[in-house]
Amino acid sequence: MKINQPRIPKQLEEKEFTAILEDEYIELHLAEVKNAVFTGEVLQDMQLGQTVIKNSQFANTDFSGMDLSDVRFENCDFSNADLSGASMIRVEFKDCKLLGTNLSESYIGHTRFQTSILNLGIFAQTKLEHVYFDEALLENADFFDCTFKKVAFDTCNLDGINFRETSLKGIDVSSSNFESIMVSLENLKGCTVSRHQAVYFAGLLGLKVSD
Repeated sequence: MKINQPRIPKQLEEKEFTAILEDEYIELHLAEVKNAVFTGEVLQDMQLGQTVIKNSQFANTDFSGMDLSDVRFENCDFSNADLSGASMIRVEFKDCKLLGTNLSESYIGHTRFQTSILNLGIFAQTKLEHVYFDEALLENADFFDCTFKKVAFDTCNLDGINFRETSLKGIDVSSSNFESIMVSLENLKGCTVSRHQAVYFAGLLGLKVSD
């Protein structure tokens, strides 16, 4: 699946993340941030654009209403952070930790979560368009009542994930693995699954599959 990558210039000014607090509009653009520690803070309605952030800690921070465009995060920790109501376009999370992160009621477009941990992540009532979960851990993540358009789960761990009230039409989960998931059977129509997964869903329907 093709997604648009972040449009980030090669030359960026290195800045401290706290520089965002010095701006009247709480925004940071054309910046490279390294080794920031900003945990347990409140910074709502933040704007980041054409920025790279590496090796930084943002756990337990309230980033609700954040606006991200053309941003790359590498090896960053957003565990238990509140990113609800966010808007993301052309964003990459690589080797990041989003354990229990709240991304509910957000818009996420042209975004890649690569080799990242999103276990217990909350995406409820979020619209996802052109989003690529690439070798991501999504155990017990919550995708209740989401809207999917061009969403890929490539070699992910989906065990215990919640897809209730979310249509999986056009979604391919065949390369991913799970022991059980929560899904409304009527929303499975048009979903691509592996043979092993088909046996699991047949069991939910009370069918017995013989060799």
